[in-house]
Amino acid sequence: MKNIFTRRPIITFLVITFALSSIFYSLIIHTGKLGSGFNLYVTGLMWCPGLSALITSLILGRKISELGWQWGEAKYQLRSYLIPLLYAFISYIIIWSIGWGGFYNKEFVTQIATSFGWTKLPSGFIIFFFFIITGIFGMAGNAAAAMGEEIGWRGFLVPELSKKFNYTKTSLIVGSIWAVWHFPILIFADYNSGTPYWYGLTCFTVMIISISFVFTWFRLKSNSLWTGVILHASHNLFIQAIFTRLTIDKGNTKYFIDEFGIVLPIVCLCFAIYFWSNRSQLISIPNEIDNRH
Repeated sequence: MKNIFTRRPIITFLVITFALSSIFYSLIIHTGKLGSGFNLYVTGLMWCPGLSALITSLILGRKISELGWQWGEAKYQLRSYLIPLLYAFISYIIIWSIGWGGFYNKEFVTQIATSFGWTKLPSGFIIFFFFIITGIFGMAGNAAAAMGEEIGWRGFLVPELSKKFNYTKTSLIVGSIWAVWHFPILIFADYNSGTPYWYGLTCFTVMIISISFVFTWFRLKSNSLWTGVILHASHNLFIQAIFTRLTIDKGNTKYFIDEFGIVLPIVCLCFAIYFWSNRSQLISIPNEIDNRH
């Protein structure tokens, strides 16, 4: 039984996604802050693609189990955790080494020490222990939020597009939609590191489309949406909660750090090229589905 590509599922999914998202766009833009509503607004926004995927599946009469809930091989989940750590580490080593930002932010480390009761420990141990604890236990909360997006982008949209398009086009299309979906809060709220919105938006778009090649590769290789959940959670955790906060502002640091500076997008682009060069390892999801019938 062949899976025939039609535009209806994608159009339905996108219409519902942006319709639901508009509710949270409005709430966030009204306050001007991403963290408003005790972060519930942004959590709701992140779950809009996932809810849309579930609603679209029901409208189309599809089983929810077809969204890629199987765990797959553990090695892909482990790599999904480590890859964002690797490209974040490379990016910030470049930033700190050149002097675009400094290491380490003593005020932030003092906050960590006070919060955890580690005030008598040397700064190096505080940073190390915080990195380990956050890297392990911080994944749970980040994964819960990231799952909302990943059910939609990698659970539904990637497999749907891969019925018609190859890996390259699927990665580009999903990455572009994923980037545009963020635009309202980048332009009209404070989802930025303080650079002009056009600069932050450009850097963010390059980064998102680049990592889309990584996310899509793992989704097609593992046939599991959990790789996307782990990649997404790991990306947010290490960049936003650890590396950016450990960096000292040198004046123009905001133009180089985080998702809105220029370094991370360039490093992620290199990772995209690497995974694109290994696209021959992929077996399309439609072929796997066809072989089961």
